[in-house]
Amino acid sequence: MTGDFSQATDPFSLFRSWFDEAKASEVNDPNAMAVATVDADGMPDVRMVLLNGFSEAGFVFYTNTQSAKGQELEHQPKAALVFHWKSLRRQIRVRGTVTRVPDDEADAYFNSRPRESRIGAWASEQSRPLESRFALEKRVALFAAKYAIGTVPRPPHWTGYRITPVSMEFWHDRPFRLHDRVRFTRDAPDAPFTAQRLYP
Repeated sequence: MTGDFSQATDPFSLFRSWFDEAKASEVNDPNAMAVATVDADGMPDVRMVLLNGFSEAGFVFYTNTQSAKGQELEHQPKAALVFHWKSLRRQIRVRGTVTRVPDDEADAYFNSRPRESRIGAWASEQSRPLESRFALEKRVALFAAKYAIGTVPRPPHWTGYRITPVSMEFWHDRPFRLHDRVRFTRDAPDAPFTAQRLYP
């Protein structure tokens, strides 16, 4: 979608349109997004992850629940996302509430991953101190041997989180920094969105 998008009424359709264009134009990881959380002291934290699923229910990524972001989301189940597609000179900001995906959904996604990635999910004590690269490789070998035959089950500490947006802002670069910005907001995850154009 090019040109003026200020008349759009459905942020999910607009996201899908922009995301499809990004998949055609971005060299690497068009599904990369920054996820911002806060810790128990209110200190913000942010990192890049991959979007693994999207629907009107929200944006899904998967991680170790014992990681820093997993612990922060358990303590404060709210998050903000940023998608930035440099090739298109666009970005989308999302804010919303967070819930875990159902176990069957997490199982299905986990089983779709390469076997080596499933082994890695068992081997990595994500975000915790690591004494050496060799120690990690040793754990990988340990779990590769443990699950040498048959399927690799999903670890109980590995699942998906869904961010259900209450705010979605679309930004498109324009000359002289007179950018286009439209923000969609709603009072609750099940309420309709209202659109508002913003100054650059």
